[in-house]
Amino acid sequence: MKLAIDSYSYHRYFGEVYAGLEQDPGIRITMQGFVDRAKELGVSGVSLESCFLPNPTSDEVTKLRNQLDSFGLERVWAWGHPSGLRSGAAPEEVADLKRHTEIAAAVGAKVMRICCGGRRTRIEDWKQHKASLVPLLSDAARHARRHGVVLAIENHIDLFADELVELIETVDSPALGVCLDTANNLRLLEDPAVAIEKLAPYARATHVKDIAAKGGNPREFAFWPSVPVGQGLIDIPRAFNELRKHGYTGLLALEIDYLHPAYEDDEKAIADSIEYIRGLL
Repeated sequence: MKLAIDSYSYHRYFGEVYAGLEQDPGIRITMQGFVDRAKELGVSGVSLESCFLPNPTSDEVTKLRNQLDSFGLERVWAWGHPSGLRSGAAPEEVADLKRHTEIAAAVGAKVMRICCGGRRTRIEDWKQHKASLVPLLSDAARHARRHGVVLAIENHIDLFADELVELIETVDSPALGVCLDTANNLRLLEDPAVAIEKLAPYARATHVKDIAAKGGNPREFAFWPSVPVGQGLIDIPRAFNELRKHGYTGLLALEIDYLHPAYEDDEKAIADSIEYIRGLL
């Protein structure tokens, strides 16, 4: 397994600020600037959120690939933030998913994280939810296989672990797996250790995230802010052991989304998280 970081850890610096929860830092970063920062952090790989580079030119893709190659960084391309296929209600988004599969291949990524939906799009009727997604994912997986890319569905606060496993097993494609987010299922009030056990066999990418309970309504996102990895409620060593047990050798990509307001310095939170993960490896 390889130490990595997801560009979403710098989401505020890319201009995505959670209204009412976060402050705009007043400065911006580019994707190439993020890759430079990843190199400074001493990681072995990066997960690149395409929401911050949604329509890259061929020249931008070439420059990014050359930069990643020169640093020797393994890479995952990431598509679908915040709502992806809108839990099956947006079949027209498959065309964009396919387009980004080709961008992933061009940038040298063997895996592309995708989102089937998000917490705002989740459909409570699982039969309907599954029936809407399966044909879209089957189509996308066939396209991805032709381009040598594996699609990894994130548990994106839209799917319980059993539901995601059922999706993967129903589509049954070598080009479809899971991007295992270590914390998101707790935000669905599901035991994260159990969810990780169920999803680890299908992992093709990860988001290593730790969260804490801040207060308020546990069914709301603001109740569960990110904290530096190792300082929250997620048993990260156990998660890594589950991944090892199933032969996972890919990226362990740190992701910090809404940082707990008790941690004012996000650069320190990122650096502390990286060092904690490095220590476990």
